[in-house]
Amino acid sequence: MVSTLGAPGVPAEAEAGQVPALEVVGLTKTYSVGKVGKPKIVRALTDVDLCVARKEIVGLVGESGSGKSTFARTVALLEQPTSGTVKVEGVAVPSRPGSADLRAHRRRVQMIFQDPYTSLDPLHKIRYAVGRPLESLAGLPRALRRGRMEQVLGQVGLVPPADFLNRYPYQLSGGQRQRVGIARALAAEPTLLLADEPTSMLDVSIRLNIMNLLLDLRESQSLSMLFVTHDLAGASYMSDRMAIMYAGHLVELGPSAEVMGQPRHPYTQLLRQAAPDPASQFGRDTTFEARGDPPDLTDLPPGCPFAARCPHVREDCRTGLPTWRQVAGGHQVRCVLYGT
Repeated sequence: MVSTLGAPGVPAEAEAGQVPALEVVGLTKTYSVGKVGKPKIVRALTDVDLCVARKEIVGLVGESGSGKSTFARTVALLEQPTSGTVKVEGVAVPSRPGSADLRAHRRRVQMIFQDPYTSLDPLHKIRYAVGRPLESLAGLPRALRRGRMEQVLGQVGLVPPADFLNRYPYQLSGGQRQRVGIARALAAEPTLLLADEPTSMLDVSIRLNIMNLLLDLRESQSLSMLFVTHDLAGASYMSDRMAIMYAGHLVELGPSAEVMGQPRHPYTQLLRQAAPDPASQFGRDTTFEARGDPPDLTDLPPGCPFAARCPHVREDCRTGLPTWRQVAGGHQVRCVLYGT
C-alpha cells in the first residue's frame, strides 16, 4: 500500500479520518552535555512530525548522527521527549508516564534493536528473553507461556521451537539471534514495531531473509512499522513511504518509489548516489559531492541544516528553515529550490 501525504508526515488514511498507528507532532529531543555549570545543548531532534498508518511501513533514513535512532527510542519511551506529542492508535503518551502507562505503551509498541547479541542477556536462555514480555506485559499465566513462546519462535522461523528455548545467545548465529529479538517483540502482541537498523549487524547473505520476514509479519500480524536505516535501497525495498532525516530535521517525505526514483532534496540525492546500482559494473557517476561535515548539533544554523554542504545553496537557505513544498502526489520536500 502506498499512501499520499497532505500535511507533512500525514498519510491519506489519517486525513480520511482513520486513526493512524503512530502520530508524532513537534517532537523535539535535546541533551545537556559538557561541564557542570557550562553545559551545551545537543539538539538531536527538532520539531519532527510523522505519522504511520495502520499496516504501513515507513522507512526513516539518514546517516549516523542524523537523529533517526533517537526518534525511535523516544517513541518507544526509552528516551523522554523534551517537547512534542506522541500518540499510538490515538492514545496520547503522557509526558510523565507512570508504571501502568509504560506497561500499556510497551504492550502496543515494541522495538527491534540493531545489535542482536548485546540486546540479549548472555546469562539467560532464550526462554527468558521471549518469556519476560509474556509475564511483565501480557500477564500470561505460567501454564500458557511455553505454548506462546513456541508459537512466536515458529513465527520467526526458529523451528523446531523447542530446540531453541534452552539455548543461550552465544549458541545461535547472528541471524538466529535477530530472529529471537523479533520473537521477543512479537510476544507482547504489539501493533507497532520500531525496527532500528535490524539488518546492519548481519551478514549480507541473510539481510534479505530478515527483511522478508518483517514484510511477512506485517501481513500475518497486521503490524505497522517504522524501519530505521542508513540504507536508502533497503528502505525502498521495505517501505511504503520514506522519510529522510538530516541533523534532527525531516527534509523529505514521500512514497518510496518516488523518493528513490526522483529524490528532490540535495541530501536525498547524495544518499541516492551512494546507493549501489546493480545495473552498473563500475558504480554510479557522481553528479555532485557534499562539502564539509555535518553541522554541530550544539550550534545548529538558523536556516536549512544542509546549507553549509549543499552545492545549490542560496542566501535564503541560510536565513530561515524552509517550509514544506509539494513536488508530486504525496511527495514533499523541505527545500527552497522548489515552488510552494
